[in-house]
Amino acid sequence: MKYISALFFVFIIAVIILADTGSLPRSITALYDFPNGDKLGHFVLYGLLNCFITIAFLSSHLSKHFDALSAASRGWVTLSIGLTLALLIALEEYSQKFFSTRTFDLIDLFASYLGLLAGGWVAYHMKRP
Repeated sequence: MKYISALFFVFIIAVIILADTGSLPRSITALYDFPNGDKLGHFVLYGLLNCFITIAFLSSHLSKHFDALSAASRGWVTLSIGLTLALLIALEEYSQKFFSTRTFDLIDLFASYLGLLAGGWVAYHMKRP
């Protein structure tokens, strides 16, 4: 899972760079063709990112020092990752004010945060093998 989360993180960084430079491919800009499609994109992308990273951390070698992570430990890991991503997402959304090809939008930020909550919830409640 750590490789999937790392690759997905790189994918999102690439999408951000392409958007900042106005070079997004048509397959991605097609989301803008229907109402609130970009909001759905924010929700799904950041939800998946949070889910992948949280699962990777929860199943890492660090957590295997315990026979089973307690609910409090799982919650702390999930919350820490979610808050870190929330800060990074807020900074990225704010940075859009400085690019002529981008538009800062609080509703995009809200959709991203809803995705973080959903992804974190799924990761927290997944059963470990």
